[in-house]
Amino acid sequence: MKATHTTIPDIFVIEPIIYSDNRGFFFESFNQRQFNELIGQNIQFVQDNHSHSTHGVLRGLHYQIEKPQGKLVRVVRGAAFDVAVDIRKSSPTFGQWVGIELNENNHCQLWVPIGFAHGFVVLSDSADFLYKTTDYYAPDFERCIAWDDPEIDIKWPLEAQPLISVKDKLGSLLSDSEVFP
Repeated sequence: MKATHTTIPDIFVIEPIIYSDNRGFFFESFNQRQFNELIGQNIQFVQDNHSHSTHGVLRGLHYQIEKPQGKLVRVVRGAAFDVAVDIRKSSPTFGQWVGIELNENNHCQLWVPIGFAHGFVVLSDSADFLYKTTDYYAPDFERCIAWDDPEIDIKWPLEAQPLISVKDKLGSLLSDSEVFP
């Protein structure tokens, strides 16, 4: 497994070593010790989530202001454009975003640490999205930043208007959102 920094140094793309032959493939999708060595932190995960969405569904940009979650995300079926936005007010990359295509063929994962809002849009007919979190879901502390906030200006690879939940349609602008110090 190898970790590559993105344009925001705290976010990593994790690429597995894949062993394949005419029977199929094998790779280690997670190894706690190796993950911690790669990112240089002692991270512990407490919850695994599985999201299934259809083409054009956009989820996000979500975060928990208290009981914040770091997320290790991957797509195991289909393809999605995954995004993390730095919402740490004191960070030199505050308001900047990183986006990467995660899909069933590249097997890459994205490490989204605490202090970032997260979202994705499904590019394939459907996608199964798996992610580990460093804290439990706490709906009372969940917040949402508008996916189309012009200040952030995410370049979503959209062919049409995305399908968005009522909750996500009510997302706030970054300038009006509760953020991390």
